[in-house]
Amino acid sequence: MTTTALPADLDPTTLNDLLRVAGLPGFDRWKEQIKRTGGCADPIHLTGTTVTRDARTGEVLHSYSTDNEPGGRLRVACGNRRASRCPSCAWTYAGDTYHLIRAGLTGDPNKGIARTVGTHPKVFATLTAPSFGAVHNRPATGVCACGTRHPDNAPVLGTAIDPDSYDYASAVLWNNHAGDLWRRFTIYLFREVAARAGITQRELRETCRVSFGKVAEFQRRGAIHFHAIVRLDGPSGPDSPPPAWATVTLLDDAIRAAAARVLLVLPGRHGQPVRELRWGRQVDVRPITGAGGDAELSDQAVASYVAKYATKAAETTGTLDRRIGEMAELDKVLDLPDHTRRLIRACRDLDDAFPDRRLWAWAHMLGFRGHFSTKSRAYSTTLGALRQARADYRAAQERHALGLPDLNGQDDGSTLVLAHWNYAGHGHTPGESWLAARIRDDLTQNREIARELRNNPDTEQEW
Repeated sequence: MTTTALPADLDPTTLNDLLRVAGLPGFDRWKEQIKRTGGCADPIHLTGTTVTRDARTGEVLHSYSTDNEPGGRLRVACGNRRASRCPSCAWTYAGDTYHLIRAGLTGDPNKGIARTVGTHPKVFATLTAPSFGAVHNRPATGVCACGTRHPDNAPVLGTAIDPDSYDYASAVLWNNHAGDLWRRFTIYLFREVAARAGITQRELRETCRVSFGKVAEFQRRGAIHFHAIVRLDGPSGPDSPPPAWATVTLLDDAIRAAAARVLLVLPGRHGQPVRELRWGRQVDVRPITGAGGDAELSDQAVASYVAKYATKAAETTGTLDRRIGEMAELDKVLDLPDHTRRLIRACRDLDDAFPDRRLWAWAHMLGFRGHFSTKSRAYSTTLGALRQARADYRAAQERHALGLPDLNGQDDGSTLVLAHWNYAGHGHTPGESWLAARIRDDLTQNREIARELRNNPDTEQEW
């Protein structure tokens, strides 16, 4: 880690703890642990042992115990996808999402996806929520409905022009049922594709497959909308060519028709009116181009966009990035914009009327309770497969460093690993947290320099 000067405004508690940590006998090993986690902001602490034996002779080839680690603990990355909670783990998650999405756009033989998938009809579709009331915005005319020209970063953007008439209850119920609306959309999409192809749904299953990868994003008004890559394949998925009738135009028409058909009726209960939940009228569908097409909708640009929003949640609207707790605590939470506070309060007030929807439990997400990134089974590889590949690579590195036999990706049964682990806590002390952030900054800077050199080889001569 590069030497970093201590800031003059560092609070005494953090400074004293930082000096304590730096003076501990295992400080260098602690830094090594945190660097291996990528500078994780909230590492998991483990205690335990591993023993690697020769499976035939029983000879101990290697043993490890956390007894010799700083504080008797091994620190591993928390794996949280939220950038607001752990930027380093979110960076890893975003990278995995990028490769997953792009493999479904361009193909990647290393991930089991044929390159020919790049020629399949595919679009980037955006489905939004309907209006729940007028909000401050920056329309094409430049003048908001309130009569003001708002700058791009104005805090008022996305908030209700008239909070008393804004339908906060419907807004959080829509967020809460967004996953159900998406599920119904995929059902109707399949039917609409079959109808436009002039075949039955059974015939469609035998000739074509509809695949997707999507990510959820919060708009400034606190409403969820979905960005999705939708692709037409042959019957066995990305490795088989789609039928001749499968075109981008047909897919575009089918998506718009399917979105218009979706209707979810919420019965009235506990004094609540009957509500009809639909997609908003603004359905955007654009073809995804290859590397030589529109830069804004190239394979790389779309994959980067989806990966970016896979690490964000409702905190972008000013809410919290974790559950609030007891209902009484809402009024104790400071620094919440009024629009956001009203949405959270609506979750609290509707919780008894819709007990099966767990609105209060998801109030910090403004009612939304779905996954932020999902995909159909045949779209691409999986996040689990990508994580396993990374774990196998690191395990192979460690075996090589320890002089153990190379497994070449397969366990030949020559060694036996016995492991015993216990959870021992998580997180950092104030001083450790400050140091971990510096390690993360160094790693980020190194990645940026490496990326610049990779993208601009001529600049290497300057270093």
